[in-house]
Amino acid sequence: MKWAKLVNADVNMAVNLGTRGIDAARNLVEYCNHPGGSYYSDLRISHGFKVPHKIKTWCLGNEMDGPWQIGHKSAEEYGRLAAEAAKVMKWVDPAIELVACGSSGRGMPTFADWEATVLDHTYDHVEFISLHQYYGNRDNDISNYLAMTLEMDDFIRSVISIADYIKAKKRGKKNINLSFDEWNVWYHSNDADKKIEPWSIAPPQLEDHYNFEDALLVGCMLITLLKHADRIKIACLAQLINVIAPIMTEENGPAWKQTIFYPYMHASVFGRGISLNPIISSPKYDSKDFTDVPYLESTAVYNEENEQLTIFSVNRHLKEGLELECDIRNFEGYEVVEHIVLENEDLKITNSAKGTPVAPHSNGNAVIKNGLVSAVLPKLSWNVIRLAKRK
Repeated sequence: MKWAKLVNADVNMAVNLGTRGIDAARNLVEYCNHPGGSYYSDLRISHGFKVPHKIKTWCLGNEMDGPWQIGHKSAEEYGRLAAEAAKVMKWVDPAIELVACGSSGRGMPTFADWEATVLDHTYDHVEFISLHQYYGNRDNDISNYLAMTLEMDDFIRSVISIADYIKAKKRGKKNINLSFDEWNVWYHSNDADKKIEPWSIAPPQLEDHYNFEDALLVGCMLITLLKHADRIKIACLAQLINVIAPIMTEENGPAWKQTIFYPYMHASVFGRGISLNPIISSPKYDSKDFTDVPYLESTAVYNEENEQLTIFSVNRHLKEGLELECDIRNFEGYEVVEHIVLENEDLKITNSAKGTPVAPHSNGNAVIKNGLVSAVLPKLSWNVIRLAKRK
């Protein structure tokens, strides 16, 4: 908990609704959040933590639709259990907010029915429903790979529609927001993990080594999340260190930034404020699984406090630069601070302990003239155009 406060982060805790249940969930909230005078709060105090941890956000289990889970349940079984657990958890601490388990991915055979059934049981007791999604370029088809965020967008819109249907069915007044609490690229390590000996001690697992094209896909995923910031209030990259992560380390050795670190860092640092809803016109292409894929994937974020405007863009075109023109006449007196570009001729190149050949530069060519931002986005590139009010 001290480490979380050091980095100005809050804990997102999950209760075990697989092998445990209502009592364990209630007791854990009491241990973490109750001031004192009860069995579990006094137990926490005896462990050296007099001040409650005050954990606000709690997940009601994790991926309970997955047959791989111990204690896997049907939507009906899980929905009833989650609702009852939610009741007692909020009796202990009414200030907490709860996340019901959505599908483990859009490809689950129970998707949509699962969300509808679970929310039918839990609507009155939860604030969020979760989404999980991972992608990979298993067919080595870059055009199709970079189009996968169209599916992600459809996944998000579908869950919003289901949540709003349940709201209407219940004659409810609150929106159920979305917690996209697992997302990333994940496929490089699948074959390596199959070779791990059973009962190995601390073997390297899920250690994807990301290449440049993965950074572009992560950039598109971040833009997709920002576009739905009105309903996606939680979004967690899975994970942060070593395990399908933007940062890699070696035991007693160096740490380094993977290719996907950069768009994630840019969105975290510069994507704070109000997510705008730009109207975008772009040439399009078709791929193996998708039609009308825009070459330009883009959105913008306005930070009113700092008077800054940031445009995030990915050019999906394999061979050509893309001319970007953005009308910002409502942002009078703004100027380009920086145009960051992440690009590389080698789509498969990776960073490692020996060096980081994939890294951004600030040599982009964005300019403002007569209220229009114009720039040429290099082929297959991630771009961050930063603007600020002229002092």
